[in-house]
Amino acid sequence: MRLPPLSALLNLAFLCVFCSTGPLEDVVIDRYHIPLVCPREVTLGDHVRYHYNGSFEDGKKFDSSHDRGYPFSGLVGIGRLITGMDRGLQGMCVNERRKIIVPPHLAYGSLGAGSVIPPDATLYFDVHMLDIWNIEDKVQIHTLYKPAECNRTVESSDFVRYHYNGTLLDGTEFDSRYLHSRGHTYDTYIGQDWLIKGMDEGLIGMCVGERRSIIMPPFLAYGEQGFGTKIPPNASLMFDVLLLDLHNPKDDITIDSKKSPESCTRRSVAGDYIRYHYNATLLDGTPFDSSYSRNQTYNTYIGMGYVIAGMDKALQGLCIGDRMRVTVPPHMAYGETGVDKIIPGSAVLVFDVHVIDFHNPKDNVEVTTTFKPESCNDTTQTDDLVRYHYNCSLLDGTQLFSSHDYKNPQEIILGANKVIDGLDTALHGMCAGERRVAIVPPHLGHGENGARGVPGSAVLHFELELVDFKKGVPNGYLFVWLRDAPENLFEAMDLDKNGEVPLEEFSTFIKNQVDNGIGRLKPGEDAEANIKDMFVNQDRDKDGRIVAEELKLKTDEDAEKVRHEEL
Repeated sequence: MRLPPLSALLNLAFLCVFCSTGPLEDVVIDRYHIPLVCPREVTLGDHVRYHYNGSFEDGKKFDSSHDRGYPFSGLVGIGRLITGMDRGLQGMCVNERRKIIVPPHLAYGSLGAGSVIPPDATLYFDVHMLDIWNIEDKVQIHTLYKPAECNRTVESSDFVRYHYNGTLLDGTEFDSRYLHSRGHTYDTYIGQDWLIKGMDEGLIGMCVGERRSIIMPPFLAYGEQGFGTKIPPNASLMFDVLLLDLHNPKDDITIDSKKSPESCTRRSVAGDYIRYHYNATLLDGTPFDSSYSRNQTYNTYIGMGYVIAGMDKALQGLCIGDRMRVTVPPHMAYGETGVDKIIPGSAVLVFDVHVIDFHNPKDNVEVTTTFKPESCNDTTQTDDLVRYHYNCSLLDGTQLFSSHDYKNPQEIILGANKVIDGLDTALHGMCAGERRVAIVPPHLGHGENGARGVPGSAVLHFELELVDFKKGVPNGYLFVWLRDAPENLFEAMDLDKNGEVPLEEFSTFIKNQVDNGIGRLKPGEDAEANIKDMFVNQDRDKDGRIVAEELKLKTDEDAEKVRHEEL
């Protein structure tokens, strides 16, 4: 047989009492305020805290907990209260208000109580229930929200950061660490006696982002002493907790969601210089920094203490193009102090990283030949005029420049400082028609400052195709002999044999040498202008003609200059 709840029986008793016109046989109960939610009712053996006003039938007050400034605490059903109160309190909810009429035989009877309660007095109590607990109670945990992903939960010896609202069981707030209050998290170790026992137990098993309601009886909170002025003795406590962060002092970094390119010819090592993008958040997802928002990679040496220890470790052993999530515990990040108002103390940090490129300051140009003609009798060298096509990109595939955007191939003289050193090196030793891929480190490219369209410290990727080339002349020369010069050069140059060589005659002679493969003019420049410069150099008295005494080969001039310097 199923019995009705105690509160219903009390209401029934109240109705039946008023059926009689004689003296009261039992307590009379008027439940004039019942809370909408009543998870628990007072039963025999429960400890209770309540406020009350006690008065006689004429309204005269004989006692009041309100006047004393603190509620009454007692144990129901074991004779510590007058019988009428033992009965009248049963079935009450926290925050319920009752009027309880106690007849004399259930109060102080014919003897009364000293000078305060006269004999045969009927007592009238107005009661407000504040707290109910039992010595058998345990911590009550109610999950209010739990994130879909929960990779880790709180364990003993973990360090946690959380917000909370703390209230008494009747809803009176005594403390808060939510943002709308003091704005700071509560940071502590679990299972190390840093917390009251009920909170230590209530936090176990929580996920970051989880929200819980934790209710604990007084003997697992502040007990008979209470705490300060806001937590009275024997008070049950209720906490609304939001867990923001957890780690263990033994934690290392963790790497998740790693995606690597299909090919990886090299991995980053200590001493390398790396460029990467990142988004950075706290463990609860709160963002605090992003290289993407600045539209600029983060550039640094690794393994040399330039970044936090956790990132220094995570950035080693990676491939260009790697993407990963790095979780860094605070002892490998910014520790207990954090960073100003950006990163809280003892915060776990999460970085979503994309490696753009890396290099070592000792790197040379890396050249790979992708096609080479079967016939390759001559290759490019310093001072040659080369014509080539190229595509230039960053290592992440970002296209920068291409000669195909223009009508003609790129044209330069090798070794003339017309292009970056790495590209000049990569163009040496090529055959006409050969194709190469060249990886150029920044110290052989555009350096730390970069160039228009090229980020600072960027490694460059070139696809090269040599269209053709012309053999050059050494630096400082306008013309070189491919065979031995005539034994009597002036006589060979003096075509009309009149003992002098004007510009026209000089020009005709030089062109004949070039046409017959005996000599070579500097390629890529105005031939007429260079011939005129050569003539002016030999016309030492500037009379518009060269005579035998004036004519000297540049090699002879250079040798004579050395002799003069030695003297």
